[in-house]
Amino acid sequence: MAEHSDELTGPDLAQGIEISSVSPGELIAGHAFGEPVLLVHVEPNWFAVGGKCTHYGATLAEGVLVGESIRCPWHHACFELRNGAASRAPALNDLPSYTVLLENNIVRVTGKRDHSWPRGADNRPRGSRAPEKVLLDENPVVGPSSVFIIGAGAAGIACAEMLRREAYRGPITLVDADPDAPYDRPNLSKDYLAGNAPEEWLPLHPKNFFDEQGIRILSGVEARHIDTGSKSVELSDGSLHRYGALLMATGASPITLPIKGAENIRYLRTLADCRAIIGKIAGARTAVVIGASFIGLEVAASLVTRGLEVHVVAPETLPLERILGAELGELVRGVHEQRGVRFHLGRTVQSIDGNAAILDDNTRIDADIVIAGVGVRPNLELAASAGILVDNGIAVNEFLETSVRDVFAAGDVARWPDAYSDARLRVEHWVVAERQGQVVARNMLGHRDRFDDIPFFWSAHYDKLSIQYTGHVEHWDETRIDGDVMKLDCAVSYMVGGKLRAMATINRDRQNLQAELGMERDLLLKPPPPVTVQPQPV
Repeated sequence: MAEHSDELTGPDLAQGIEISSVSPGELIAGHAFGEPVLLVHVEPNWFAVGGKCTHYGATLAEGVLVGESIRCPWHHACFELRNGAASRAPALNDLPSYTVLLENNIVRVTGKRDHSWPRGADNRPRGSRAPEKVLLDENPVVGPSSVFIIGAGAAGIACAEMLRREAYRGPITLVDADPDAPYDRPNLSKDYLAGNAPEEWLPLHPKNFFDEQGIRILSGVEARHIDTGSKSVELSDGSLHRYGALLMATGASPITLPIKGAENIRYLRTLADCRAIIGKIAGARTAVVIGASFIGLEVAASLVTRGLEVHVVAPETLPLERILGAELGELVRGVHEQRGVRFHLGRTVQSIDGNAAILDDNTRIDADIVIAGVGVRPNLELAASAGILVDNGIAVNEFLETSVRDVFAAGDVARWPDAYSDARLRVEHWVVAERQGQVVARNMLGHRDRFDDIPFFWSAHYDKLSIQYTGHVEHWDETRIDGDVMKLDCAVSYMVGGKLRAMATINRDRQNLQAELGMERDLLLKPPPPVTVQPQPV
């Protein structure tokens, strides 16, 4: 993932460029009126939209054109060229779009387009921009009578936001026990913990966004009981809320370690957890991170960036080898060791004794703070108690419907039939959760959209190593390496029976995106799988 700059580059598109100099499908990175602009010729049309992804600011001219949409090279967000709409996560905010004039072999960007639409507008086309303000209808003509969402994380927020894009005007309520929800959780272990990003960067939307969209968020309140017969949810404050459609996006909780002194171990899941860790490391010199998971290693990198001496303790022989293979595992270890991280691999922590971690070989490591990142468990209790089918997650079909009619599940808690791998998956990826929430929104409104997105995640370590991973595979026959791993310039393909199942790339963002597109094309040739979970009336 390359660095981005706010400096304007390329031609001044307000002055215009020669039409004959632009090939069909060419992406022109320029600027107009003091803003970066992307100009694209998709025969017979011309489009101009903002040149930077609204997620993390990647240059869209380095992305891939797909029909009349552009995909971001960093995290694979998708925008519609005709109107700048953010049509696929992780970007939730739209791009500005501009009018284009063709005259005397010159194409010019003439001004920013006004996309405001009537407050009561219905039946908006797929890929529409977010409305500026919603006129709430307590008895909606289209869609369920109301939508209740348990969990204001990635899946929940994406669902609520997409409902409004799709012109749903009924009541939407989200509830989350986390008093700080919603926010950008991936940033917690990366830039925010490292001290490179202020807390103001964490909200997914400005504070007034949810009021303007008519989305009610009940933070710091817990859903205690679901009655699927009466279609109601009881909250910890004693209130009862009825729903027309319900989304279970209850997420997951960190696995805790049952060892002596465990009360001194900290975990990172919420913003409150992150704030507590930041407070604890003020003045600290040493840290022990238990677990060489992505979260554990990102935490290690962030603590090193803050100047701490960091030890990582994990039972495996190489960090991330089970997920990325030996070659990338060696690279990850080397990058961290170059920054001073000391690995204790093949070891476990047996106890915490004051300001020290005691390993299974009796090694004693001084630690002003101990943080564990050893995985999470899906929060299934609420679903199970409501009689919803649970199977290593909440079981859903390809439409993300549960075993109970009008109840959907998405995010870390959902286990769905993956069309590409022909396996039932439950993955803990932020982007997957957001995209599932968007599919749920459309299906709540009567569409029958299958969730068949290719899983994607990214992991950042210092300012040196960023890993993009598309697809999903737990066991592979072989790896095929294109490039030089140790030079941080490579693509690693994970093959099963000669077929690409996943790809990890370093500094080859566009190749990773192209691999995702290739997997999507493969899906077009496969017949749709049978419906695996049939929602039943209560």
